[in-house]
Amino acid sequence: MDYRKLSMDQLEKMKADLVREHENYKAQGLKLNMARGKPAPDQLKLSEGMLTYDFGGDFSASDGTDCRNYGVLDGIPEAKELLRPMLGVAMDEIIVGGNSSLQLMYDTIMTALHFGVPGGRKPWGKYDKVKFLCPAPGYDRHFAICQSLGIEMITVPYNSDGPDMDMVEKLVSEDEEIKGIWCVPMYSNPTGITYSDKVVKRFAALKPKADDFRIYWDNAYCIHHLTDDHDVLLNILDECKKNGNENMVLMFASTSKVSFPGAGIACIGASKENIDFIKSKMTYQTIGFDKLNQLRHVRFFKNFDGMVKHMELHRALIAPKFDIVINTLNKEIGPHAIGGWHTPKGGYFVSFTGFDGTAKRIVQLCKEAGVVLTGAGATYPYGNDPYDNNIRIAPTFPTTDELQKAMDIFCNSVQLATIEKLLAI
Repeated sequence: MDYRKLSMDQLEKMKADLVREHENYKAQGLKLNMARGKPAPDQLKLSEGMLTYDFGGDFSASDGTDCRNYGVLDGIPEAKELLRPMLGVAMDEIIVGGNSSLQLMYDTIMTALHFGVPGGRKPWGKYDKVKFLCPAPGYDRHFAICQSLGIEMITVPYNSDGPDMDMVEKLVSEDEEIKGIWCVPMYSNPTGITYSDKVVKRFAALKPKADDFRIYWDNAYCIHHLTDDHDVLLNILDECKKNGNENMVLMFASTSKVSFPGAGIACIGASKENIDFIKSKMTYQTIGFDKLNQLRHVRFFKNFDGMVKHMELHRALIAPKFDIVINTLNKEIGPHAIGGWHTPKGGYFVSFTGFDGTAKRIVQLCKEAGVVLTGAGATYPYGNDPYDNNIRIAPTFPTTDELQKAMDIFCNSVQLATIEKLLAI
């Protein structure tokens, strides 16, 4: 039944039942963590063969580089060949770095603040303010980068096919202090939405007032499918080239949730001019990233198709966990009309939207019962969800039994927080 149609007496009775259920959960002393989108141990085990790989005395890249030694700033050729299909770029449009795409993003922003970017009149740091557009709900670590560097964040709402492009187009065309926008275009963190072709084309055709505006295209989940009929993302660099905007986009990806989050390989894809500029600044940071790790990944996966097949093994482990989340929400929350969610075809998260003013209370109730969630508000700039209604659910790390318990507690907390809210108003 729809909670909003219940009488006060009915709500009070249901609240009493839910409180008793909540107290029973608390008495169990559970310790379940769904705070971050971490691969589970059985997922990490899939790549353990990489750690015991025997090079057989052959440490040479395809161009003859000795991967044990110094050199090769932008990645060995076969590592570029392995990763470039993740972004849809050419061999001269990619840099293979270390284990973290987040580090590459941070470095490019720091470079832009101090040195500017190709086509810009001056470094970003020379402006009175630097602003970024932040589609939300979004990725908290993107927002943390901006906050740590004093970059002002402007929240942009999501539509069903991506960010509100009317708002994006208007803002970037009017304000030259807006230097960038964060995007997770495929299976977005946390909404699970993939940008439509129309949205991608509108991004590529943007006409910013700033001559040094950049789209930060974090394609973190580009091969992280959960279904056979998976989403397909249009290639933004190709679309940018059609509009004469090839320098406007910087794309990122990694194997963090393919091989090992702490020991994968990451890449940045962009126009050749952008890549050459980035390399010209990187040369002062490093003589080269871990080429042995790059070579290890290539020999383990062999090629991009091998990496895609490897992701099918991940899918077999985590798709049932997403089913638990969605099925439990459909059973416990759906009939009461007290929340909404998108069923993703890939990625690592489910985004739950409850009644306004309930998210913090739901997270608190879950914590009391032994379930740790991502903090309420974390999916918005400055940790400030203006509606206090969004919660990111990360299903991958717990076991299926743990996850079912966590979702039972989550749904109890949603119901209890919602009834408390209804009684208050």
